[in-house]
Amino acid sequence: MPTVDLNADLGESFGVWRLGDDEAMLDVITSANVACGFHAGDPAGLITTCRAAAERGVRIGAQVSYRDLAGFGRRFVDADPRDLTADVIYQIGALQAIAKAAGTRVSYVKPHGALYHSLLSNHAQARAVAEAVHTVDPELPVLSLYGSVFFAEAHRLGLRTVPEAFADRAYRPDGKLLDRKLRGALLHDEAEIAERVAMMVTTGRVVAVDGSTIPITVESICVHGDTAGAVAIAYAVRDRLRREGVELAAFT
Repeated sequence: MPTVDLNADLGESFGVWRLGDDEAMLDVITSANVACGFHAGDPAGLITTCRAAAERGVRIGAQVSYRDLAGFGRRFVDADPRDLTADVIYQIGALQAIAKAAGTRVSYVKPHGALYHSLLSNHAQARAVAEAVHTVDPELPVLSLYGSVFFAEAHRLGLRTVPEAFADRAYRPDGKLLDRKLRGALLHDEAEIAERVAMMVTTGRVVAVDGSTIPITVESICVHGDTAGAVAIAYAVRDRLRREGVELAAFT
């Protein structure tokens, strides 16, 4: 039976500010991209999320970002590559300690927000992040869009790459995501999203914003934990995939 991973961004609450429903999402996803404190998350909340993931057998990934807590990591930072490498090493190491305390481990790395998008084409930053992951643990897989320069740098170092697709985001004709600031960038209709994901997984194609059908390579599907109705979307995606004979399973 074919399988695909379902991931979500979790651990993004901070103090009294609550974002998303980690407990509910962990009941359906197979991999959790856990914040590392640079764009979101506080230590107490992160260890709670890691413990809940461990109880359910959900894999944990370090969701590394720019040092941008005020901007939720969604603002580009022209970081010196050496500083960026150090920041990513720091973030992975912090989450590794928290995961260990929670009885689990960090199984992969996924960049967040503006850093994720920078690594699609910024060679210097892509190299810096890939080198950070390799320095910490060369066995850690990395997630990104297929064809990114981040994957090219990861391959150069022998890192495993896992191409992902986004359930709740619109695609441009060139295969990149439509900017969040633009109308139609975020999708909310559960049934529509579930059908799009089924098409991605079973045919390797997705409909872009201009109506064209473009190729897509996917081993993991992302549902953003802060999207309105994220839990319902995740369940709709899971149920639709099951009807296609596709089961959810972690890639690690």
